Amino acid sequence: MNKVPKKKSFEAAINELEDIVNKLESGDVDLEDSVSLYEKGVELKKLCEEKLNEVEMKIKKIKLEDGKIKKQDFKED
Repeated sequence: MNKVPKKKSFEAAINELEDIVNKLESGDVDLEDSVSLYEKGVELKKLCEEKLNEVEMKIKKIKLEDGKIKKQDFKED
């Protein structure tokens, strides 16, 4: 499986993921390459989710007041 470096920026990962989606949607990629691209896409998606979660936790930490997060700042959808 293709390993995605953890140091890759969110923006770089999103751009690469978009490129992979475009290649897969084009239908111009053979089966073996499609599977490889899909695997890399899954890893990039995971990395993006991790980075978003890290940012969310940092924001929550900044918003802490007296050990509690203001409910109006972070509503669960």
